Formats: sequence, C-alpha cells, structure tokens
Amino acid sequence: MTQCRLCGSEAMASVVDLGATPPCESFLSADQLDQPEPAYPLHLRVCTDCWLAQLPVLITPEETFEEYAYFSSYSTSWVEHARTFVGDAVRQLGLGPAEREAFVVEVASNDGYLLRHLVDRGIRCLGIEPSVNVGAAAREAGVPTLTQFLTPATGTAVREEHGPADLVVANNVYAHIPDVVGFTRGLRALVADDGWVSIEVQHLLTLIEQNQYDTIYHEHFQYYTVASAIRALASGGLALVDVEPLPTHGGSIRLWARPAEAAGEASRRVAEVLDREKAAGLRELSGYTEFSARVAKVRRDLLRFLIEAAERGETVVGYGAPGKGNTLLNHCGIRPDLLPYTVDRNPYKHGRFTPGTRVPVLPPERIAADRPDYVLVLPWNLRAELVEQLSFVHAWGGRLVFPIPELSIVEVKP
Repeated sequence: MTQCRLCGSEAMASVVDLGATPPCESFLSADQLDQPEPAYPLHLRVCTDCWLAQLPVLITPEETFEEYAYFSSYSTSWVEHARTFVGDAVRQLGLGPAEREAFVVEVASNDGYLLRHLVDRGIRCLGIEPSVNVGAAAREAGVPTLTQFLTPATGTAVREEHGPADLVVANNVYAHIPDVVGFTRGLRALVADDGWVSIEVQHLLTLIEQNQYDTIYHEHFQYYTVASAIRALASGGLALVDVEPLPTHGGSIRLWARPAEAAGEASRRVAEVLDREKAAGLRELSGYTEFSARVAKVRRDLLRFLIEAAERGETVVGYGAPGKGNTLLNHCGIRPDLLPYTVDRNPYKHGRFTPGTRVPVLPPERIAADRPDYVLVLPWNLRAELVEQLSFVHAWGGRLVFPIPELSIVEVKP
C-alpha cells in the first residue's frame, strides 16, 4: 500500500503485519473443505500525514457483504444497546411522532435490529443494507429496507423519494467502506441541512491500548481516531460536533456530525478525546511502535495455554464464531487439534467451518453435552453478557478463557 485513501499521501508506516488470512466471514461448508481457499495479506499501516490507519483494498465490499453471515439480533447486549440509543435519540432530537413527522435512515441496517424500535414507535424510517440475506430478514420483521450500498447517487435517490433524513445512523460501517470520501458524501446527501448524523466506530486508541488486534480484518478498511474522523467527515461536507466514548466492541466512539454549515462549535468532549489521543502518541509514530510486540505476546500466551492444556489431557472448546475470532485463530495457527470446535447462537453458521483454520461451528448446546474443562470466548467484547450466559459451566468445574487484552482464566459463579 503506497498511498493514503483519504488524503493521498505516500507517507505510510507499518503498524502490525498479521500475515495472510481468508476473509473473516467466509465460513466454509463441508463440500468446500477440499477446495482452494484464498488468503490475503492483513497488514495495517497508518498515514503519517492525516493519521488514518488503514488496510489495502484487497477484497471489495461487494464480495464481503452481498451474502453476509453476521446477524446483529443474535447479540442480546447489542439489541439492548440499539434500543437505548433509539430512546435517547428520539428524546434528545425531538423525533417522536408527537413532536413532528420525523424520518430516520440507518445505513448498514443489518437485520433491522435498531430500526425495529423506531417502527414500534411509529416513526418513519428506512434501512439501507447491501447484504441480500440479512436485508430480507429485516423486511420479514417489518422494517422497510433498501438493498443497496450507500453512494452519493444512492443518498440522492433516497432523499428525492423519501425526503431528507432528520437523523442518519451509521453504526459499525464507517470502517467497512474503502471509498471513505464517497461514502461520507452519501451520508451528506441523505441528511437534512439541519439534520444529524450518528456514527459508531471502534476507537483506534482503545484498539492499541487494549491489544485488540483481532478486530483488524479485511472488511475493516479504516481504523479511526477522532482526529482522523474529523478529516474524513470534512471530506464529505460534514463537521464533528460531539463525541461519546462507548464500551461496545471493546471501546468505540459515537460521532455526532452535522452538515458543516449548521454545525457550530464542537463540544468540550471532542477536545478532551483529541487531547487523550495526542497524549497517547497517536499523532506521531511513537504511539504505534510497540503495538506489534504486544500482539506477538498475546499469540504466544494463548498458544502456550492451549498446548499445555492438551498435554495435560484437558479439553478446550470455543464459544462464538465472530469475525474477530477468525483473525485470532488464523494469526495464532489454532486448528482443531487445539480447538476441536466452537459454538455460535447463529444457526446460519452451524455445520460450517471457520475460514482458514477449519474449526467446526456447532450449536451452543454442545458445550453442556461435552462438559469441557475450558471455554475459549472469542467475542471477548461481550464479556459481561457471556460470563452470565455461560455460568452453567460452573456445574462441572469448567472455566472461561479470554484472550484479549491479555490471557485471562475466569472461574464463573452459578
């Protein structure tokens, strides 16, 4: 990668090289196991001019998202997060039908996990979702959904048909599009001149501080600080007015933006987070240089644990089959000899195999049937939710293992 996709600079520096892996959501069916499987370099670099961290575009969004294995509604805590957000936004922005006729658009609306709360309130809304299968699930649930990628042309067409949006929501998608400038212009085309845009994205500051390297995968093209997000938003005519730190995905930020002409001054919280990023060295190379060594330690510690458990005759199985888990499994070289299977609540993944490492994905009930000594939790970002869900392993003395930010073995309570 020789050029920054945001500012065009050729001043690109390496952050961490995770080798080559398959696309993280390309789960294999049984009849694909004897077929070739493509793998692509996974090398994160940062632009030392605008400080946007990024991967080269080796896989197009069309290849990743037209048929997608991730359904948001299978995470209880994520659905609750969306419900709370909708309630707060309706109240703070005056979006309820009693106040005025509001219109809300969500980009990358998945299976309608968020917009269904607006449907229940009688608020006019529309989802824009590129994945055919999850968009169909949203429509079946009563959530109006357009199967499209967001471009400036899509945004303009939606505005012409439905009117400008009072609120545009873009949760966990701003990192997923390589054309960050075009996507941002699409957001601006959707939103009313006095409207609001809410974007949730993982915070690069937390990713580096907490060793969250497994959230680096091919469908995440960008990794944002507030400083680089301000630059990205400006490329499409939007200005940042507020930022909220969030616990989701191990540490995210909610960016509140408006059309530049209506934005006004940014909040004090924006300045505070910018100061934190600067203090962490994320606007100079010193903030990135130690990350690769800490990533290598996570790998060594997890492999050592799995090998020693196997030599003691103890069983370790996985819980969850998230995209981040596949980055971890491939980087560490963990195959069924060390992890015979993982389980997942999403039936779409049952009977399939993890990309690259070929670990079988089974229904969650298999854990209680097999009573393993340890359960390796791959969606570590849902720690509180999953410690409660997996409390039943206490019945036979089983323990939970969390690999990030460092190896942690937890004895659960009934």
